[in-house]
This record gives sequence, C-alpha cells and structure tokens, in this order.
Amino acid sequence: MQDTFYLTPNILLRTQTSAMQARAMDRHDFATGPLKMVSPGKVYRRDNDDATHSHQFHQVEGLVVGKGITLADLKGTLQALTDELFGKGHAMRFRQSYFPFTEPSLEVDISWNIVDDQTPAEDIRWIEVLGAGMVHPNVLKMAHIDPEEYTG
Repeated sequence: MQDTFYLTPNILLRTQTSAMQARAMDRHDFATGPLKMVSPGKVYRRDNDDATHSHQFHQVEGLVVGKGITLADLKGTLQALTDELFGKGHAMRFRQSYFPFTEPSLEVDISWNIVDDQTPAEDIRWIEVLGAGMVHPNVLKMAHIDPEEYTG
C-alpha cells in the first residue's frame, strides 16, 4: 500500500511497525490472558510532503487480541487515547475505510476545535489522525490463532 525507500535492491526502510505485532502474536501465551502491546517506531514512505503527509514520521500501533474483544472496545480505547493526546472536548468521528489487514477498517478524525452539543455541525473542522480496525480473521489464522475464539 505504500511506496518504499530502497537503500539497495535488497535493503529498504520500513513503511510501518506492524511486523512487531506478528512476532508478539507468535510468542504470546493466551492462557495468561489477552495480548496487549504498543509498537512505536520511525517509518519512511515515498509520500509527497504536505500539511497532513510526510515521507518520514513516527508511527504508533496498538494491538489487543483476546476473547470477546469488540469494535466497541476499540472505539472506547481510541476515545481515551485521543482525550489524553489532544485534550477532552474534541469531537471524534469514525469513517469506514479499507485496510487489507483489518475488518472492519476505520479512519478516525478529530475536531481541530473544541466542540460541545451546541456546536453546529458546519462549525466543526476535522483532521484525520489515524487508521484503525479489528484484526482481520485471516491475519489471526496466519498467526495460528483461532478467529472463532479470539478477536482483536
């Protein structure tokens, strides 16, 4: 999905931090409880720099896999995260999207401005802050995790 910076024909700079998730799923003992992890790192993409894109940036990915993990859990976690990062009072919206490794996939926007229930919808200014989604069942299967028993 991303264009890549190649240093040599066989060496490239990473475009995401997702590889850490595969390792964590492989090593986790689910008998001890759900897997919960964060994987931060610097990433590089052949993007055109503009107000919302950069060819190098820091990415943070989170992953929870366990029994009974739902989309409501994901949304609640993202609300708590954005409240901590940007402060309370910013509206959040979820837009349907597509990522091949999640199902469903979401884009998450927050308001630039502080809003309340009296703020007219046309006065809310949005910026996309992250992509998210539930781990695709095929990703779980590739990690030898039964998607009928575990979700994330």
